[in-house]
Amino acid sequence: MTNTLVGYTSLLLFTIAYLIITFEERTTINKWKPALFAGTLIYVLIAIHYAYYGLDTTPLKNNIHHLIVEIASIYFFLFVAMTYIDSLIERGIFEALKYKLLKKGYTYQKLFWITGFIAFFLSPIADNLTTALVLATVLFTLEHRNKEFLVLGAINIVVAANAGGAWSPFGDITTLMVWTAGKGEFGEFLFLFPASFIGWIVTALLLSRFVPKGSPSHPTNSDKCKIRCIKKGGIGIILLGMITIALAITMHQVLHLPAFWGMMFGLALLGLYSNYLRRKYNEHIGLYRRMAEVENDTLLFFFGLLAAVSGLAYLGYIALAAGIYETTNPYFVNIIVGVVSAIIDNVPLMFAILKANPTMDATQWMLVTLTAGIGGSLISFGSAAGIGVMGKLRGIYTVGSHLKYTCAVALGYIMSVAIFYLQFEILGIHG
Repeated sequence: MTNTLVGYTSLLLFTIAYLIITFEERTTINKWKPALFAGTLIYVLIAIHYAYYGLDTTPLKNNIHHLIVEIASIYFFLFVAMTYIDSLIERGIFEALKYKLLKKGYTYQKLFWITGFIAFFLSPIADNLTTALVLATVLFTLEHRNKEFLVLGAINIVVAANAGGAWSPFGDITTLMVWTAGKGEFGEFLFLFPASFIGWIVTALLLSRFVPKGSPSHPTNSDKCKIRCIKKGGIGIILLGMITIALAITMHQVLHLPAFWGMMFGLALLGLYSNYLRRKYNEHIGLYRRMAEVENDTLLFFFGLLAAVSGLAYLGYIALAAGIYETTNPYFVNIIVGVVSAIIDNVPLMFAILKANPTMDATQWMLVTLTAGIGGSLISFGSAAGIGVMGKLRGIYTVGSHLKYTCAVALGYIMSVAIFYLQFEILGIHG
């Protein structure tokens, strides 16, 4: 339906919504509103088209049912991750970490690099979204007044988390999709490490030049007890969080259940643990309160964005775009995919590519995995990590503040592609 009125209208609607999201700072319209409006309305327009021409709606219903599963997979995964993070905040974990770092007298420059390295090496295990959410919280507890440092630190965390997740089969949803689809072996993803790491380092070096001098203010003596003391159950919640991530991976890879199923099981464990703390130590986590404090605008933004892109795919635009693989060098197309993933979330984009299933060898599948993973860093809402951090640093890390440093991110992206070409194509080092 790409050449129909409903197709043109839906494409225009998506474009307008995207522009409103891009200029969120100027329009003062929260990003979830235009995303949800466009995502839901596109399907309404398709349904009207079907009703007007008396078409069979069974394919449309099946598509929506499949979309609901896709959205639930991300929606509930995010919901549980955010609940855990808010519970850790309530138990004083991040305040304790803040005190440890401040006690060492680290400057803004050192904190910039420490959080970046942690993000890069944690995301292959904990996934890029969870890593970005945790470290954004740490960043904000370290310094919540210096906006320039927070913006640069947030960009560095997003780029590092996305780059780190790109070389692990379960470091990103896109890598997980490629792995489970059988497009690459486990070990082949590990060979993406050099391209991912060097690309992030280039971006970080460029960003570090703008990091302000000085260091965060040290806590006063009256604050030390509050900051240093982790409440009872804090360490237990950390362990439960690690178990929850392991459950999500295991259930998906071994039991072939959706990853969010493991996350929801982990939420049940957290609920039981909170009950144990209340009965034994009279410690109240307030789990319902933690759930209420989850950034619902981030979740709704995901819902709307995935619905909008899925609607455009149903109309035929994604398949139309994927047809370029048949007429153009896949190497060039896969590089462009990375750029496009910054505009259209890399999850539905990778899903569309897998559905189109273009003829490519293992090297090209690794390239598109790399570019889709790191390309989302070009714009703040191009990846799950970026969207999550925007929710955590609302009003500070925005589309506009990220775009000011997009050139640095773009140079890192170019370097990653160059390293990939040298390693895979010239030297032939790819497993």
